[in-house]
Amino acid sequence: MQINELKQRKDIIHSIDWEMTPEEAVTLYLEWGNNWAHGRVIRSKEEFSNYFVVYAWDARPVIYLIRRNSEGSEELAEIRMPPSVESWFMESVGYNKGVYAVEGKVREWLEVELHSH
Repeated sequence: MQINELKQRKDIIHSIDWEMTPEEAVTLYLEWGNNWAHGRVIRSKEEFSNYFVVYAWDARPVIYLIRRNSEGSEELAEIRMPPSVESWFMESVGYNKGVYAVEGKVREWLEVELHSH
């Protein structure tokens, strides 16, 4: 899905966990036995989280909407940032490669985009 398709899926938009980070998702869904320390326990594979990550391993960073449960993850959407947001993001991470949480101007831009009609 691209951002325009995602905008039409209010069910998915309303289920996004904006506070979930890639690290927290791994701890919650993949590191069994660690979950109790974070105040939330996954009891079945039916429980899932929808959250964004910025994948910055390629020439240009991409935002992915991920659905994760205890059995794995699925990319629901792939979103390109506008150049100004992309520049801010790359500067904010020191031009380092990696997978990052959606924060700052990236999150602000994304929230405005998803809630505009």
